[in-house]
Amino acid sequence: MTDTSTTTVPVRVFGGPTALIEYGGLRFLTDPTFDAPGDYPLGPGMVLTKTAPATAGAADLGPVDAVLLSHDQHPDNLDHAGRALLADVALTVTTPSGADRLGGTARGLAPWESVELERPGGGTVTVTGVPARHGPEGCEPLTGEVVGFVLTAADLPTVYVSGDNASLDLVRQIAERFGPVDTAVLFAGAVRTPMFDGALLTLDGAQAAEAARILGARRVVPVHVDSWAHFTEGRDDVVAAFTRADLADRLQLS
Repeated sequence: MTDTSTTTVPVRVFGGPTALIEYGGLRFLTDPTFDAPGDYPLGPGMVLTKTAPATAGAADLGPVDAVLLSHDQHPDNLDHAGRALLADVALTVTTPSGADRLGGTARGLAPWESVELERPGGGTVTVTGVPARHGPEGCEPLTGEVVGFVLTAADLPTVYVSGDNASLDLVRQIAERFGPVDTAVLFAGAVRTPMFDGALLTLDGAQAAEAARILGARRVVPVHVDSWAHFTEGRDDVVAAFTRADLADRLQLS
């Protein structure tokens, strides 16, 4: 059996929910958002404000083998530049309803469904869709369908990408099937909205720390913690929460 305990999975964060994960010779991009700062409409009378640009442009990424898109219906998870990028990617894995809307190379994964991708050097990487809930129970008619992802391979450590998930109960279900995970890419930012009386739509720092504990994650890469005005917590709040939980040594912040 291959020892994966010392294998490091490279993860590069670009701002917002966007990160590049290199895994098994393949390059996976999460929720691509490369538009300039400004106001972006979200339904009648609602606007999301982007406050900072991505640290690199879509043209600077190099080849992307697959996009892991938690959902397509919000501009802070898929913007105009991100949509344009999808046309040049061989596979976009997302929700079933999102795949219907996007068409093209998009493939929908319901929770616990998987797709296998061929690796350049032989073997496969398995991408499994895992459950996510973008708010409190019953939020789906307003916030829509969301999916997270788990990456596995025979000789590599497990990677979890949460997507916009606010449910620790779902994290426990994922941990039961896949834990412990090596690297957890957690969407935080403590998003709140008056539609749900201030209930969280994504993890806050304290919940992200608890998710790391539940998953047994060796490393946590927080994303979705900057660049948008509706995020009520930032990177410093995540660091403070992990420090209080005595888990700060697990954070990768760059």
